[in-house]
Amino acid sequence: MFSTQVPITFSIIFLLAFSFPVIMVAHLAKKGRIKNGFWIVLGFYILYLFTVALASFNRFFDDVMLPPKIVLTTTLPLAIFVTIVYNTKACKKTNTILKLEDLVKIHIFRLIGSTFIILSMFDLLPIVFALFAGIGDLLTAISSIFVAKAIRNQKNYAKQLTCIWNTFGLVDILITSAMAIIFTKISIDKGIQGVEFLAEFPFCFIPAFAPPTIIFLHLLVYRKLSS
Repeated sequence: MFSTQVPITFSIIFLLAFSFPVIMVAHLAKKGRIKNGFWIVLGFYILYLFTVALASFNRFFDDVMLPPKIVLTTTLPLAIFVTIVYNTKACKKTNTILKLEDLVKIHIFRLIGSTFIILSMFDLLPIVFALFAGIGDLLTAISSIFVAKAIRNQKNYAKQLTCIWNTFGLVDILITSAMAIIFTKISIDKGIQGVEFLAEFPFCFIPAFAPPTIIFLHLLVYRKLSS
C-alpha cells in the first residue's frame, strides 16, 4: 500500500498532514457562504484523491514519459476544472464575501512542502528540485502569517505587501511545476533520477492536488486585491 522506499511512519504522517489542506480549502468555501460548500468541496476532493490513490496502487502513473503521466491525467484536468470554477458567477460572488486575510493565511498549509526536502534526504528526489520547491513553499507558508497580520492590523502597506507575497507564491509554484517537467526530461534523456517518486502513494497527492489548487488560491487573492 505505502511506498517501501520511506519509513511507513513518514508516509502515514504525510497522509494525515495532507488532510489539513483539503479541509482548509473546504472551510474556505464555507466562509464564502456557498450552500453546503464545505461538504461539496470536501466530497469532491475525497472522491478525486481516492481515484488518484487507486491509479497509483495500480501503477498507472509509473511510465516515465513527457509530460509526466500523473500531470496529464490529474494535474491538467484539475487545472481545467478549477479554471472553469474560477470564472463562474458563484466563485466571483464568494470572492467578494471572503476576507483577504483568510485568502492569505490558508497558505500556511504549504508547510507540507517540507516533504520535498525530506524525500531528497532519502535520495528520492533531485536535491536541486527538492530544495527549490521545499524552501519556496516554506517561505510562502511562514510569510503568510505576517502578511495576514498586516492585513488584520490594517497597515498602510498591507495591500502592497500582499501583492508582493502573492506574486512570490504564485511564481514559486509555477517554477516548481516547470522544474518537475524539466527534471523528467533530463531523467528520460540521461537516465538519471527525476521526480518519478511523486507518482508513489501517498506522495502522488502532491502533483495531483497542489499546483492547480494553489494557483487557484493565488488568483483569488489577485481578484480580491483588484476589487
